[in-house]
Amino acid sequence: MKMFKLLLFLLIGFVISGCGDSSSESNVPTTSENPSALRVSCVGDSITEGTGLSNPSQESYPAQLSAMLGAGWEVGNFGKKSATVLKNGTTPYWNTSTFVPSHDFNPDIVIIMLGTNDAKPINWEHKSKFIGNYNELIQSYKNLASQPRVYICYPPPVYGEVAGITDTRIKNEIIPKITQIASINGVEVIDIYSTLSNKRSLFPDKVHPNKEGARQLAQKVYQTIY
Repeated sequence: MKMFKLLLFLLIGFVISGCGDSSSESNVPTTSENPSALRVSCVGDSITEGTGLSNPSQESYPAQLSAMLGAGWEVGNFGKKSATVLKNGTTPYWNTSTFVPSHDFNPDIVIIMLGTNDAKPINWEHKSKFIGNYNELIQSYKNLASQPRVYICYPPPVYGEVAGITDTRIKNEIIPKITQIASINGVEVIDIYSTLSNKRSLFPDKVHPNKEGARQLAQKVYQTIY
């Protein structure tokens, strides 16, 4: 990625500016503001969206990732509260208002971090469909004309049972399936789970990272894609 970015800069004369995006629906980007920039679609749930942060447009992990990447990059926050991979889930990402924009952004890189809400008992009843649905989601981005590089993330740990979500299910059921999905699709895994393990203080509500937690998450993504 470093070489690709350098070659692109040589072609465009170092004139591109990076930008962060608000997590509010009204500020979800629909297309890239600068077609010459390297574009990153951050796909996910409320953790990506920035739930619990005082200023998601500046503090969410996509916003902090944008600041780390700097000039020549655009980062789109396409997180949606309660989103699931499962099409039979309570809020399938496929049906959210951010699904189509995350594709229309014509990303060069896609970061998918889903699975936390799939771990709810009402959703995990359909766990047999999780791998197939995730494969389809990955392919929906791989089939774009921009031919993005897709990364998928292990979700962060959960520090207590919340809405039926347990860390045991995340660790022992969700993560092994994501490992299989990565192998099937030939994509790289970003291990957010390990990055934020044993850091209970960074999760005020047990599920969503605070500003520092989001920074560490963004740093892990940055180190992987840059």
